[in-house]
Amino acid sequence: MEREETARSTLCRELREEIRLELEEESLSYLGCFSAPAANEPGFVVEAELFHVRTSHVPVLCAEIEEAVWVEPREAQLMLLAPLTRNQVVPLAQMLGTSASHSARP
Repeated sequence: MEREETARSTLCRELREEIRLELEEESLSYLGCFSAPAANEPGFVVEAELFHVRTSHVPVLCAEIEEAVWVEPREAQLMLLAPLTRNQVVPLAQMLGTSASHSARP
């Protein structure tokens, strides 16, 4: 987060910069603050404020993103994922009934 940014404004900025998705802060539904052990840094914890939004936007990969793949939550359970993603994001996606049927690769 940049100085004086909120979690909502940070998310909107990052989505705009990373995948060229323009959102209004009001369109984001707050899901909560979650934490889990960091994937590649033993002894550290990652904390994330998660939001839900539905869009038909097709991501355009920008900045430091090399690859992005959309998968169904049940497919994600078979992938090697960071603990926060595996234990919090995927179950939330299943609960919210999200799905995606396309993938994006540079």
